[in-house]
Amino acid sequence: MFAAIRLVLCAFAALLEIFFVQCPNPQDPFVAHRKPNLVLPTDNPIPKNKMTTKVNPIPEGSHTITPHLCVKGAAQAIEFYKKAFNAEELCRIPGPDGSTLVHSAVKIGDSILFLYDEVPQMGALGPKSLGGTPVKIHLYVEDVDALYNQAVKAGAEIEMPLADQPWGDRYGALTDPFGHSWGLATHVEDVSFEEINRRFEAACAGQRE
Repeated sequence: MFAAIRLVLCAFAALLEIFFVQCPNPQDPFVAHRKPNLVLPTDNPIPKNKMTTKVNPIPEGSHTITPHLCVKGAAQAIEFYKKAFNAEELCRIPGPDGSTLVHSAVKIGDSILFLYDEVPQMGALGPKSLGGTPVKIHLYVEDVDALYNQAVKAGAEIEMPLADQPWGDRYGALTDPFGHSWGLATHVEDVSFEEINRRFEAACAGQRE
């Protein structure tokens, strides 16, 4: 019980550091050997920064939606995403024992992805531990064939082979080694909703025959 409480407090302290140094920041990234200060202040548990300039409510480089993935093996997942999707590592915050990450961030294309290790005591489990995921992360890229094949070569498992789809995308789906599902696409044709419906109806009719 006390060990679980200590873990929660340490994780909270590390998360405080994340926010007060404004991670992710590509200009001043965290590195693997830099360990956060995990000592909770006794007199003022939530430090207050004195703002001299207006703070951007949306950090530079962030979009409205940022996927936040729980994985079993966050450090390994970062390396996989580098090989599979040309990800750029922005930061990482190690846990108290140095073997897990309480927070990390990578950039794929123009978008940021947060990652952290499983914490079973807090109910934080990744797809491998849960037996699957209902979520698919969608990537639009310039050359879907090249990136799809690159990800498979890096170790991703094919869910859905690449093909030209009725909605105008060349699209395929993969599962990464950590259980997360990815859809990869390049838009190849502008199609009206009426035409999309017609194509789907034709495809369904063909399956019934």
